[in-house]
Amino acid sequence: MAVSSADSTLSPVAQSARRRITWRLMPFLLLLYFLAYIDRTNVSVAALQMKKAVGEGGLGFDDAIIGTGAGIFFIGYFLLEIPGTLIVEKWSARKWIARIMISWGIIATLMGLIGTHWLNFSDNVTQFYVLRFILGIAEAGFFPGIIVYLAHWFRYEDRAKAKANFMIGLPIATMVGVPLSQLIMHYINWNEWAGWRWVFIIEGIPSVIFGIATIYILTDWPHEAKWLPEDEKRWITEELDRERREKLASGEDDLWKGIKQGLTNPKTILLSFTYLSMVTGYYGLTFFLPSIAKKMVPDSTTYQSIIASVPYAFGLVGMLINSAHSDRTGERRWHTALPMLFGGVMMALSILTGDNVVATFIFLCLTGYGIHAYLPVFWTWPTKFMTASAAAAAIGLINSFGNLGGYFGPKVVGYLSKRYDSYVPGMWFLVVCILVAGGLASLLKPPQKPAQN
Repeated sequence: MAVSSADSTLSPVAQSARRRITWRLMPFLLLLYFLAYIDRTNVSVAALQMKKAVGEGGLGFDDAIIGTGAGIFFIGYFLLEIPGTLIVEKWSARKWIARIMISWGIIATLMGLIGTHWLNFSDNVTQFYVLRFILGIAEAGFFPGIIVYLAHWFRYEDRAKAKANFMIGLPIATMVGVPLSQLIMHYINWNEWAGWRWVFIIEGIPSVIFGIATIYILTDWPHEAKWLPEDEKRWITEELDRERREKLASGEDDLWKGIKQGLTNPKTILLSFTYLSMVTGYYGLTFFLPSIAKKMVPDSTTYQSIIASVPYAFGLVGMLINSAHSDRTGERRWHTALPMLFGGVMMALSILTGDNVVATFIFLCLTGYGIHAYLPVFWTWPTKFMTASAAAAAIGLINSFGNLGGYFGPKVVGYLSKRYDSYVPGMWFLVVCILVAGGLASLLKPPQKPAQN
Protein backbone atom coordinates (compact mmCIF):
# COMPACT_ATOMS: atom_id res chain seq x y z
CA MET A 1 0.00 0.00 0.00
CA ALA A 2 1.45 3.35 -0.98
CA VAL A 3 1.67 5.87 1.84
CA SER A 4 2.35 9.54 1.81
CA SER A 5 3.70 11.83 4.46
CA ALA A 6 2.49 14.97 2.74
CA ASP A 7 1.44 17.58 5.26
CA SER A 8 -1.49 18.67 3.11
CA THR A 9 -3.34 15.42 3.86
CA LEU A 10 -3.19 15.96 7.63
CA SER A 11 -5.09 18.21 10.02
CA PRO A 12 -3.38 21.31 11.48
CA VAL A 13 -3.07 19.51 14.84
CA ALA A 14 -1.37 16.54 13.16
CA GLN A 15 1.01 18.76 11.23
CA SER A 16 1.92 20.69 14.36
CA ALA A 17 2.43 17.52 16.40
CA ARG A 18 4.74 15.98 13.79
CA ARG A 19 6.84 19.12 13.59
CA ARG A 20 7.03 19.57 17.37
CA ILE A 21 8.00 15.94 18.00
CA THR A 22 10.61 16.04 15.25
CA TRP A 23 12.27 19.23 16.48
CA ARG A 24 12.15 18.17 20.12
CA LEU A 25 13.63 14.69 19.69
CA MET A 26 15.60 14.40 16.46
CA PRO A 27 18.39 17.00 17.00
CA PHE A 28 19.29 15.45 20.35
CA LEU A 29 19.10 11.86 19.06
CA LEU A 30 21.23 12.90 16.10
CA LEU A 31 23.82 14.35 18.49
CA LEU A 32 23.88 11.12 20.52
CA TYR A 33 24.46 9.00 17.42
CA PHE A 34 27.15 11.43 16.30
CA LEU A 35 29.00 10.95 19.61
CA ALA A 36 28.49 7.18 19.61
CA TYR A 37 29.82 6.73 16.11
CA ILE A 38 32.88 8.92 16.72
CA ASP A 39 33.77 6.92 19.83
CA ARG A 40 33.27 3.67 17.93
CA THR A 41 35.34 4.54 14.85
CA ASN A 42 37.96 7.15 15.87
CA VAL A 43 40.38 4.23 16.16
CA SER A 44 40.58 4.37 12.35
CA VAL A 45 42.39 7.73 12.61
CA ALA A 46 44.26 7.05 15.85
CA ALA A 47 45.63 3.89 14.22
CA LEU A 48 47.85 6.03 11.98
CA GLN A 49 49.96 6.93 15.04
CA MET A 50 49.32 3.75 17.02
CA LYS A 51 51.25 1.91 14.29
CA LYS A 52 54.39 3.87 15.14
CA ALA A 53 57.06 2.29 17.33
CA VAL A 54 56.74 2.63 21.10
CA GLY A 55 59.76 4.93 21.20
CA GLU A 56 58.06 7.25 18.70
CA GLY A 57 54.87 7.64 20.72
CA GLY A 58 52.96 4.71 19.19
CA LEU A 59 52.25 1.16 20.26
CA GLY A 60 53.91 -0.75 17.43
CA PHE A 61 50.61 -2.12 16.14
CA ASP A 62 50.15 -3.40 12.56
CA ASP A 63 47.04 -3.60 10.35
CA ALA A 64 46.19 -7.08 11.62
CA ILE A 65 46.12 -5.89 15.25
CA ILE A 66 44.16 -2.74 14.36
CA GLY A 67 41.66 -4.77 12.32
CA THR A 68 41.13 -7.29 15.11
CA GLY A 69 40.78 -4.58 17.75
CA ALA A 70 38.41 -2.56 15.59
CA GLY A 71 36.27 -5.62 15.01
CA ILE A 72 36.33 -7.14 18.50
CA PHE A 73 34.09 -4.26 19.58
CA PHE A 74 31.23 -6.02 17.79
CA ILE A 75 31.67 -9.27 19.74
CA GLY A 76 30.89 -7.45 22.97
CA TYR A 77 28.17 -5.54 21.15
CA PHE A 78 26.56 -8.83 20.07
CA LEU A 79 26.20 -10.22 23.58
CA LEU A 80 23.87 -7.58 25.05
CA GLU A 81 22.05 -6.30 21.97
CA ILE A 82 18.73 -8.14 22.23
CA PRO A 83 18.29 -7.65 26.03
CA GLY A 84 19.09 -3.95 25.61
CA THR A 85 16.47 -3.53 22.90
CA LEU A 86 13.78 -5.22 24.99
CA ILE A 87 14.67 -3.00 27.95
CA VAL A 88 13.94 0.06 25.80
CA GLU A 89 10.56 -1.39 24.79
CA LYS A 90 9.45 -2.59 28.22
CA TRP A 91 11.26 -0.32 30.72
CA SER A 92 12.68 3.09 29.90
CA ALA A 93 14.45 4.33 26.79
CA ARG A 94 15.90 7.47 28.34
CA LYS A 95 17.34 5.69 31.39
CA TRP A 96 18.85 2.87 29.33
CA ILE A 97 20.28 5.23 26.70
CA ALA A 98 21.75 7.40 29.48
CA ARG A 99 23.40 4.33 31.04
CA ILE A 100 24.84 3.35 27.68
CA MET A 101 26.29 6.77 26.95
CA ILE A 102 27.90 7.28 30.34
CA SER A 103 29.54 3.84 30.37
CA TRP A 104 30.75 3.99 26.77
CA GLY A 105 32.11 7.51 27.31
CA ILE A 106 34.19 6.30 30.24
CA ILE A 107 35.56 3.30 28.34
CA ALA A 108 36.24 5.36 25.22
CA THR A 109 38.26 7.81 27.32
CA LEU A 110 40.27 4.98 28.89
CA MET A 111 41.41 3.98 25.39
CA GLY A 112 43.76 6.93 25.56
CA LEU A 113 45.55 5.40 28.55
CA ILE A 114 46.68 2.18 26.86
CA GLY A 115 50.32 1.49 27.68
CA THR A 116 50.52 3.99 30.56
CA HIS A 117 50.87 3.33 34.30
CA TRP A 118 47.13 4.09 34.62
CA LEU A 119 46.40 0.77 32.90
CA ASN A 120 48.94 -1.71 34.21
CA PHE A 121 47.33 -5.02 33.29
CA SER A 122 48.91 -7.25 30.64
CA ASP A 123 50.56 -6.03 27.43
CA ASN A 124 49.46 -3.20 25.11
CA VAL A 125 47.76 -5.43 22.56
CA THR A 126 45.70 -7.17 25.23
CA GLN A 127 44.70 -3.82 26.76
CA PHE A 128 43.58 -2.66 23.32
CA TYR A 129 41.51 -5.78 22.72
CA VAL A 130 39.94 -5.78 26.20
CA LEU A 131 38.91 -2.13 26.09
CA ARG A 132 37.43 -2.47 22.60
CA PHE A 133 35.49 -5.53 23.76
CA ILE A 134 34.14 -3.71 26.84
CA LEU A 135 33.29 -0.67 24.71
CA GLY A 136 31.10 -2.94 22.59
CA ILE A 137 29.34 -4.27 25.69
CA ALA A 138 28.85 -0.72 26.96
CA GLU A 139 27.28 0.50 23.71
CA ALA A 140 25.13 -2.58 23.05
CA GLY A 141 21.49 -1.71 22.60
CA PHE A 142 21.99 1.94 21.66
CA PHE A 143 21.26 1.88 17.93
CA PRO A 144 18.40 -0.67 17.92
CA GLY A 145 17.08 0.93 21.11
CA ILE A 146 16.72 4.21 19.26
CA ILE A 147 15.01 2.42 16.37
CA VAL A 148 12.48 0.99 18.83
CA TYR A 149 12.17 4.38 20.56
CA LEU A 150 11.29 6.11 17.28
CA ALA A 151 8.36 3.70 16.92
CA HIS A 152 7.02 5.18 20.19
CA TRP A 153 6.80 8.62 18.58
CA PHE A 154 6.40 8.34 14.80
CA ARG A 155 3.73 6.69 12.67
CA TYR A 156 4.79 4.06 10.19
CA GLU A 157 4.20 6.54 7.34
CA ASP A 158 6.77 8.93 8.83
CA ARG A 159 9.26 6.42 10.14
CA ALA A 160 11.76 6.12 7.27
CA LYS A 161 12.20 9.89 7.24
CA ALA A 162 12.56 9.97 11.03
CA LYS A 163 15.14 7.20 10.92
CA ALA A 164 17.00 9.05 8.18
CA ASN A 165 17.08 12.18 10.34
CA PHE A 166 18.64 10.07 13.07
CA MET A 167 20.98 7.97 10.96
CA ILE A 168 22.57 10.91 9.17
CA GLY A 169 24.56 11.11 12.39
CA LEU A 170 26.64 8.27 10.95
CA PRO A 171 27.98 10.07 7.86
CA ILE A 172 28.11 13.40 9.73
CA ALA A 173 30.23 11.80 12.45
CA THR A 174 32.73 10.63 9.86
CA MET A 175 32.66 13.89 7.88
CA VAL A 176 33.38 15.86 11.04
CA GLY A 177 35.10 13.20 13.10
CA VAL A 178 37.91 12.33 10.70
CA PRO A 179 39.17 15.93 10.28
CA LEU A 180 38.58 16.61 13.98
CA SER A 181 40.52 13.53 15.02
CA GLN A 182 43.28 14.44 12.60
CA LEU A 183 43.53 17.94 14.13
CA ILE A 184 43.63 16.58 17.67
CA MET A 185 46.17 13.93 16.76
CA HIS A 186 48.56 16.31 15.01
CA TYR A 187 48.25 19.42 17.18
CA ILE A 188 47.51 18.31 20.75
CA ASN A 189 50.21 16.56 22.77
CA TRP A 190 49.55 17.81 26.29
CA ASN A 191 51.52 16.12 29.08
CA GLU A 192 53.91 15.02 26.31
CA TRP A 193 51.43 12.33 25.31
CA ALA A 194 51.07 11.45 21.64
CA GLY A 195 48.10 12.97 19.85
CA TRP A 196 46.33 9.62 19.31
CA ARG A 197 45.79 9.39 23.08
CA TRP A 198 44.03 12.75 23.14
CA VAL A 199 41.78 11.68 20.28
CA PHE A 200 40.24 9.07 22.59
CA ILE A 201 40.21 11.23 25.72
CA ILE A 202 38.82 14.45 24.22
CA GLU A 203 36.21 12.66 22.11
CA GLY A 204 35.11 10.34 24.93
CA ILE A 205 34.29 12.92 27.62
CA PRO A 206 31.28 14.54 25.82
CA SER A 207 29.48 11.18 25.79
CA VAL A 208 29.49 11.14 29.59
CA ILE A 209 28.18 14.71 29.78
CA PHE A 210 25.35 14.15 27.31
CA GLY A 211 24.54 10.81 28.89
CA ILE A 212 23.62 12.67 32.05
CA ALA A 213 21.65 15.22 30.00
CA THR A 214 19.64 12.40 28.38
CA ILE A 215 17.77 11.77 31.64
CA TYR A 216 16.35 15.30 31.51
CA ILE A 217 15.84 15.79 27.77
CA LEU A 218 14.24 12.59 26.44
CA THR A 219 10.70 11.46 27.23
CA ASP A 220 9.78 7.78 27.03
CA TRP A 221 6.21 8.01 25.69
CA PRO A 222 3.93 10.70 24.20
CA HIS A 223 1.47 10.53 27.09
CA GLU A 224 4.31 11.53 29.45
CA ALA A 225 5.37 14.56 27.38
CA LYS A 226 4.68 17.77 29.31
CA TRP A 227 6.11 19.71 26.35
CA LEU A 228 3.38 18.40 24.00
CA PRO A 229 -0.01 20.24 23.97
CA GLU A 230 -2.98 18.06 24.91
CA ASP A 231 -4.57 18.02 21.45
CA GLU A 232 -1.28 17.03 19.81
CA LYS A 233 -0.58 14.47 22.51
CA ARG A 234 -4.02 12.97 21.94
CA TRP A 235 -3.53 12.81 18.17
CA ILE A 236 -0.19 10.97 18.18
CA THR A 237 -1.29 8.64 20.99
CA GLU A 238 -4.47 7.70 19.12
CA GLU A 239 -2.56 7.19 15.87
CA LEU A 240 -0.01 4.87 17.45
CA ASP A 241 -2.72 3.00 19.39
CA ARG A 242 -4.70 2.49 16.19
CA GLU A 243 -1.67 1.08 14.39
CA ARG A 244 -0.93 -1.19 17.33
CA ARG A 245 -4.50 -2.50 17.43
CA GLU A 246 -4.42 -3.35 13.73
CA LYS A 247 -1.43 -5.60 14.24
CA LEU A 248 -2.76 -7.07 17.45
CA ALA A 249 -6.02 -8.15 15.80
CA SER A 250 -4.82 -11.75 15.72
CA GLY A 251 -3.76 -11.86 19.38
CA GLU A 252 -2.21 -10.06 22.35
CA ASP A 253 1.29 -8.65 22.22
CA ASP A 254 2.58 -11.10 24.80
CA LEU A 255 6.25 -10.45 25.60
CA TRP A 256 7.58 -14.01 25.32
CA LYS A 257 5.40 -14.93 22.36
CA GLY A 258 6.53 -11.73 20.72
CA ILE A 259 10.19 -12.53 21.33
CA LYS A 260 9.75 -16.01 19.85
CA GLN A 261 7.93 -14.60 16.85
CA GLY A 262 10.55 -11.92 16.30
CA LEU A 263 13.51 -14.30 16.52
CA THR A 264 12.05 -17.08 14.35
CA ASN A 265 10.29 -15.08 11.64
CA PRO A 266 11.83 -15.95 8.23
CA LYS A 267 12.02 -12.25 7.37
CA THR A 268 14.11 -11.69 10.51
CA ILE A 269 16.57 -14.33 9.34
CA LEU A 270 16.75 -12.84 5.84
CA LEU A 271 17.22 -9.33 7.21
CA SER A 272 19.92 -10.59 9.59
CA PHE A 273 22.02 -12.16 6.83
CA THR A 274 21.46 -9.14 4.58
CA TYR A 275 22.69 -6.83 7.31
CA LEU A 276 25.63 -9.11 8.16
CA SER A 277 26.87 -8.96 4.58
CA MET A 278 26.34 -5.21 4.31
CA VAL A 279 27.97 -4.36 7.63
CA THR A 280 30.97 -6.54 6.79
CA GLY A 281 31.53 -4.46 3.69
CA TYR A 282 30.75 -1.17 5.36
CA TYR A 283 33.01 -1.42 8.41
CA GLY A 284 35.80 -3.08 6.47
CA LEU A 285 35.94 0.11 4.43
CA THR A 286 35.26 2.57 7.26
CA PHE A 287 38.00 1.39 9.60
CA PHE A 288 40.67 1.37 6.89
CA LEU A 289 39.65 4.29 4.67
CA PRO A 290 42.01 6.74 6.47
CA SER A 291 44.88 4.27 5.93
CA ILE A 292 43.86 3.78 2.30
CA ALA A 293 43.76 7.56 1.86
CA LYS A 294 47.26 7.82 3.31
CA LYS A 295 48.54 5.39 0.70
CA MET A 296 46.78 7.33 -2.06
CA VAL A 297 48.23 10.73 -1.06
CA PRO A 298 51.02 10.04 1.44
CA ASP A 299 52.34 13.61 1.57
CA SER A 300 49.14 15.55 2.38
CA THR A 301 47.08 15.13 5.55
CA THR A 302 44.57 17.61 4.10
CA TYR A 303 43.86 15.44 1.06
CA GLN A 304 43.83 12.36 3.28
CA SER A 305 41.07 13.93 5.39
CA ILE A 306 39.10 14.87 2.27
CA ILE A 307 39.30 11.39 0.79
CA ALA A 308 38.38 9.77 4.13
CA SER A 309 35.43 12.07 4.87
CA VAL A 310 33.76 13.41 1.71
CA PRO A 311 32.27 10.01 0.68
CA TYR A 312 30.21 10.24 3.86
CA ALA A 313 28.77 13.59 2.75
CA PHE A 314 27.45 11.74 -0.29
CA GLY A 315 26.09 9.13 2.11
CA LEU A 316 24.18 11.78 4.03
CA VAL A 317 22.56 13.02 0.81
CA GLY A 318 21.75 9.45 -0.18
CA MET A 319 19.99 8.73 3.11
CA LEU A 320 17.79 11.80 2.88
CA ILE A 321 16.86 11.38 -0.79
CA ASN A 322 16.23 7.63 -0.68
CA SER A 323 14.22 7.64 2.56
CA ALA A 324 12.06 10.60 1.47
CA HIS A 325 11.30 8.93 -1.86
CA SER A 326 10.55 5.64 -0.13
CA ASP A 327 8.10 7.32 2.26
CA ARG A 328 6.47 9.21 -0.60
CA THR A 329 5.95 6.12 -2.76
CA GLY A 330 5.51 3.53 -0.01
CA GLU A 331 8.00 1.24 -1.79
CA ARG A 332 10.58 -0.42 0.48
CA ARG A 333 12.21 -3.41 -1.24
CA TRP A 334 14.06 -1.70 -4.07
CA HIS A 335 14.82 1.36 -1.96
CA THR A 336 16.73 -1.12 0.20
CA ALA A 337 18.35 -3.34 -2.42
CA LEU A 338 19.30 -0.98 -5.25
CA PRO A 339 21.50 1.38 -3.15
CA MET A 340 23.42 -1.66 -1.89
CA LEU A 341 24.01 -2.97 -5.41
CA PHE A 342 24.98 0.52 -6.60
CA GLY A 343 27.46 0.90 -3.73
CA GLY A 344 29.08 -2.46 -4.48
CA VAL A 345 29.52 -1.66 -8.17
CA MET A 346 30.97 1.78 -7.39
CA MET A 347 33.47 0.26 -4.93
CA ALA A 348 34.55 -2.21 -7.61
CA LEU A 349 35.13 0.69 -10.03
CA SER A 350 37.17 2.52 -7.36
CA ILE A 351 39.52 -0.47 -7.28
CA LEU A 352 39.73 -0.79 -11.06
CA THR A 353 40.78 2.84 -11.49
CA GLY A 354 44.14 1.90 -9.96
CA ASP A 355 46.52 4.82 -9.44
CA ASN A 356 44.15 7.48 -10.82
CA VAL A 357 43.52 9.30 -7.54
CA VAL A 358 40.79 11.59 -8.89
CA ALA A 359 38.77 8.77 -10.47
CA THR A 360 39.20 6.57 -7.40
CA PHE A 361 38.00 9.41 -5.18
CA ILE A 362 34.90 9.98 -7.36
CA PHE A 363 33.94 6.31 -7.23
CA LEU A 364 34.54 6.20 -3.46
CA CYS A 365 32.13 9.14 -3.12
CA LEU A 366 29.50 7.25 -5.12
CA THR A 367 30.24 4.18 -2.99
CA GLY A 368 29.49 6.32 0.06
CA TYR A 369 26.14 7.29 -1.45
CA GLY A 370 25.07 3.69 -1.99
CA ILE A 371 26.26 2.10 1.24
CA HIS A 372 24.40 4.70 3.32
CA ALA A 373 21.25 5.38 1.30
CA TYR A 374 19.62 2.02 2.04
CA LEU A 375 19.92 2.25 5.83
CA PRO A 376 16.80 4.17 7.03
CA VAL A 377 14.54 2.19 4.69
CA PHE A 378 16.09 -1.12 5.77
CA TRP A 379 15.09 -0.47 9.37
CA THR A 380 11.42 0.03 8.51
CA TRP A 381 11.06 -3.67 7.73
CA PRO A 382 10.82 -5.20 11.25
CA THR A 383 8.12 -2.79 12.42
CA LYS A 384 6.21 -3.29 9.17
CA PHE A 385 5.26 -6.91 9.80
CA MET A 386 5.62 -7.44 13.59
CA THR A 387 4.03 -6.30 16.82
CA ALA A 388 5.98 -4.26 19.35
CA SER A 389 7.72 -7.02 21.34
CA ALA A 390 8.37 -9.10 18.23
CA ALA A 391 9.78 -6.09 16.39
CA ALA A 392 11.98 -5.18 19.35
CA ALA A 393 13.40 -8.71 19.52
CA ALA A 394 13.84 -8.84 15.74
CA ILE A 395 15.61 -5.48 15.65
CA GLY A 396 17.93 -6.63 18.41
CA LEU A 397 18.73 -9.88 16.59
CA ILE A 398 19.20 -8.24 13.19
CA ASN A 399 21.47 -5.54 14.58
CA SER A 400 23.52 -7.82 16.85
CA PHE A 401 23.96 -10.60 14.28
CA GLY A 402 24.50 -8.13 11.46
CA ASN A 403 27.06 -6.13 13.38
CA LEU A 404 29.24 -9.21 13.68
CA GLY A 405 30.18 -8.05 10.21
CA GLY A 406 31.91 -5.21 11.98
CA TYR A 407 34.26 -7.86 13.36
CA PHE A 408 34.78 -9.84 10.16
CA GLY A 409 35.19 -6.88 7.79
CA PRO A 410 38.08 -5.07 9.53
CA LYS A 411 39.71 -8.36 10.57
CA VAL A 412 39.75 -9.76 7.03
CA VAL A 413 40.93 -6.47 5.49
CA GLY A 414 43.65 -6.16 8.14
CA TYR A 415 44.80 -9.73 7.58
CA LEU A 416 44.86 -9.43 3.78
CA SER A 417 46.60 -6.05 3.95
CA LYS A 418 49.36 -7.45 6.12
CA ARG A 419 49.76 -10.59 3.99
CA TYR A 420 49.80 -8.91 0.57
CA ASP A 421 51.02 -5.44 1.56
CA SER A 422 48.05 -4.02 -0.31
CA TYR A 423 44.46 -3.03 0.46
CA VAL A 424 43.21 -4.25 -2.94
CA PRO A 425 42.48 -7.93 -2.00
CA GLY A 426 40.57 -6.78 1.08
CA MET A 427 38.58 -4.25 -0.99
CA TRP A 428 37.49 -6.99 -3.41
CA PHE A 429 36.30 -9.04 -0.45
CA LEU A 430 34.20 -6.06 0.66
CA VAL A 431 32.74 -5.61 -2.83
CA VAL A 432 31.50 -9.22 -2.81
CA CYS A 433 29.93 -8.77 0.64
CA ILE A 434 28.04 -5.63 -0.41
CA LEU A 435 26.76 -7.19 -3.64
CA VAL A 436 25.60 -10.28 -1.74
CA ALA A 437 23.70 -7.98 0.64
CA GLY A 438 21.98 -6.30 -2.28
CA GLY A 439 21.02 -9.65 -3.75
CA LEU A 440 19.54 -10.82 -0.44
CA ALA A 441 17.65 -7.54 0.01
CA SER A 442 16.01 -8.00 -3.38
CA LEU A 443 14.29 -11.10 -1.93
CA LEU A 444 12.43 -9.04 0.67
CA LYS A 445 8.69 -8.86 0.12
CA PRO A 446 6.16 -6.75 2.04
CA PRO A 447 3.17 -8.40 3.74
CA GLN A 448 0.30 -9.18 1.37
CA LYS A 449 -1.92 -7.04 3.55
CA PRO A 450 0.19 -4.07 4.70
CA ALA A 451 0.42 -3.72 8.47
CA GLN A 452 1.04 -0.56 10.42
CA ASN A 453 3.13 -0.14 13.54
